Amino acid sequence: MESRTPITVRYGETDMMGVVYHANYLLYFEDARIDFLEKAGCPYQVIEDAGYMSPVRNIDITYHSPLRYGEKAFVTTRIVKHSPVKVTYEQRVFRDGMDPETDTPLVAARLTFCTVDRTDFKPINLKRALPDLYARYEVIAEG
Repeated sequence: MESRTPITVRYGETDMMGVVYHANYLLYFEDARIDFLEKAGCPYQVIEDAGYMSPVRNIDITYHSPLRYGEKAFVTTRIVKHSPVKVTYEQRVFRDGMDPETDTPLVAARLTFCTVDRTDFKPINLKRALPDLYARYEVIAEG
């Protein structure tokens, strides 16, 4: 499963060069990940309501070309790897009108999240703690 989340670049997200400040792509990725989980029937709120969190473990980003103020774009999101304690997403940013099948993304990233207990930050096994959610990951994951 792959989702598309629309974004519009706001003035406050740009730097003195008039392009999206590099760290703001992380905000786009987070919005898109939450949107992906909602669309997949795995709302992040389920994890939090159960007393867990999913902090970032690793981020690998490649910047190819910038977005500018006012441009419309979208983020594609998919799960490329998962285990009972970690999930890795591939997320790519495209300007509206670009084709994700043939065009090079403006920005591409792989983000890995683990699941931890909210009280002590110890990793938990998602397969045991939230088996229904883990089963849904099994269905939507691509690799």
